[in-house]
Amino acid sequence: MKYARNRWILLVLVAVIMTMVGCGGQAPANSGPKVIKVLTMQQAGPTPDEMNSIVARFNETYPDIKVEIDYVSYDALHDKITTAMSSSPPSYDVFLVDDIWYAEFAKDGYLWDVTSKIDENMKTNIFPAAWDVTTVDGKVYGMPWLLDQMYLYYNADILKKAGFDNPPKTWEEMENQAKVIKEKGLVDYPIVWEWGQIEASICDFVALLYGNGGTFVDAQGKAAFNNEKGQQVLSWMVKTLDEGISNPASISYGEEDCRNVFSQGKAAFTLNWEYMYDLANNNPKESSVNGKVKVALVPVFDAMAKRGLKSATINGSMGFSVAAKSPNRDAGWEFVKFLTSEPIQKEFSAHMLPIWSNDFEGDALISLEKQNDANPVMVPAFKAQFPYAHVRPKVPYYLEGSKILQLALQQALTKQKSPVDALNDAAAKWNSLK
Repeated sequence: MKYARNRWILLVLVAVIMTMVGCGGQAPANSGPKVIKVLTMQQAGPTPDEMNSIVARFNETYPDIKVEIDYVSYDALHDKITTAMSSSPPSYDVFLVDDIWYAEFAKDGYLWDVTSKIDENMKTNIFPAAWDVTTVDGKVYGMPWLLDQMYLYYNADILKKAGFDNPPKTWEEMENQAKVIKEKGLVDYPIVWEWGQIEASICDFVALLYGNGGTFVDAQGKAAFNNEKGQQVLSWMVKTLDEGISNPASISYGEEDCRNVFSQGKAAFTLNWEYMYDLANNNPKESSVNGKVKVALVPVFDAMAKRGLKSATINGSMGFSVAAKSPNRDAGWEFVKFLTSEPIQKEFSAHMLPIWSNDFEGDALISLEKQNDANPVMVPAFKAQFPYAHVRPKVPYYLEGSKILQLALQQALTKQKSPVDALNDAAAKWNSLK
């Protein structure tokens, strides 16, 4: 009787388990493709349509893995990542990381250490400077993906009508050209900037700061942006607003705002990333100034030009990383490798140039330049500008420090504080973080 009763209980348990599986209980592990959730931004680099094409290609190539991708603005990306990493498992397996976040995310344990997965081909043929983006304290936490920097964009038609044959090489020269353009009524505000209280304002400030011979921090990591060089830069920024040559709406603008204003023919000059060229010059749906957009080296101030400095800009490179606590790390790494592979990078190079240095040599360079309408311009522009690109400090507290400086810039631009007081106050707060 006891044996029969135990056997009956066992049969009941088996029946219950089978019912649960049949009614949507835990499915067998091999019931379908492994789903990888990816988070990236919707601005700069490949467009969402291009990224969706890459994802579709990957899903077709790897039927055992299914990638689902989400897009947010750059300014929402950091907080979206930190929120995603707070759950277990994290709600994203793969995500795009700005170079200024790698130190912070590595410290917080968000990133999978992939140092051992970087093969000899990657080490040899990817730009050495690209590895600086995803490397922290000698460990690699992802694949470099977006090698980018700011360029000077100008409307050649407006400059010609104003009587200028060449773009400015110094900021003072741009100031003078802008005054002539305004006086002739060609546009109301010749220069448009990304001076909203967001990271983009730091990017413009860094380009101007290094173009004046300044530096962000000193050798000990203490703030140096508030010294005489930095004060001169911020004072010049305020002056261009006072003179009416910088668009007053710049104090609330980001990159896309500047692109839209410039693409409407309402500005002669702006700074922006590589992605803007094709959208502004080769896309009638996006721009009314097609064929009039030119790219030049970002200017420097007169004093530095006389010392031989040709340009100074901001390095805005990014990388793709796998979440350290993702249950699908290997599958996520397969997607990251596919996304950053040379064939994919080369094919989708309209808005982002490859990270592979061998694509910029010999026959490969010729092929790259012919790949699309933007490359004959942006490939040589990249090579000319890259030697003058400067990175922001790679410290775990950068995000907090950046917000302090963003506020200081906004306070000076809106006349709440003098440039000197705004920068000195920001420097004191920055140094307290360290």
